[in-house]
Amino acid sequence: MRKIVIAGNWKMNKTVAESVKLATDVVAAARDIKNVVVAIAPTCLALAKVAEVVKGTNVKLAAQDVHWENQGAFTGKVSADMLKEIGVDFVIIGHSEQRTYFGETDQTVNKKVKKVLSLDMGPIVCIGETLAERKGGQLETVLTTQVNGAYDGLSADDALRTVVAYEPVWAIGTGVTATDEEAQQAHAFVRGLLANLYGDSVAQSISIQYGGSMKPENAAGLLAQKDIDGGLIGGAALKADSFLGIVTPGESVSK
Repeated sequence: MRKIVIAGNWKMNKTVAESVKLATDVVAAARDIKNVVVAIAPTCLALAKVAEVVKGTNVKLAAQDVHWENQGAFTGKVSADMLKEIGVDFVIIGHSEQRTYFGETDQTVNKKVKKVLSLDMGPIVCIGETLAERKGGQLETVLTTQVNGAYDGLSADDALRTVVAYEPVWAIGTGVTATDEEAQQAHAFVRGLLANLYGDSVAQSISIQYGGSMKPENAAGLLAQKDIDGGLIGGAALKADSFLGIVTPGESVSK
């Protein structure tokens, strides 16, 4: 049985004090959630303080990025062991904004995934196509390249410890959302790619999140789809009540 994994990516929002307040509100709101893995990803600056808030609760801590080296002259970057030390559970890797603005490639995604796995944290591996790529009929080519690149050299056991986040780039922060059917088709294709790499049994055990503007209004329909196993949530995760409005429908979903 696959887990429903819903992670709030706060991106470059909230001061440290605001992050502690939001984390406190999320912990209180999610107290009775039993069947959904709930995670929040504050800015790097707020991680340590938020770690104190979520410790011992059913809310997991996620980081928004990581470097693949242990240490060194990488100004502005954070290593996996630094994240591990403060209690990070998940690391978002390869987000479309990292790919678009900061030069992330399939090769660096792969290095980061391997490093995070080596320290027993869970990579949330982001993949997805732009609007131009979708309109140009490149959806399957782009997803194939990204999945094969991210999982290059990973064993089946490694793959089982990952979460995939399919994020149609054209639907992030635009208010535009893929229809339930469009999202399901893409998720099914991604699961097929994983099956090609590791076999159907492994592929059926890997959670694949939807990362394209999931909101309380559309969460139930998306989560009801056969191959959609949660969400990587942006704007709707910045308030505890709207975030819980996405988490709650996942409680009754069985995959």
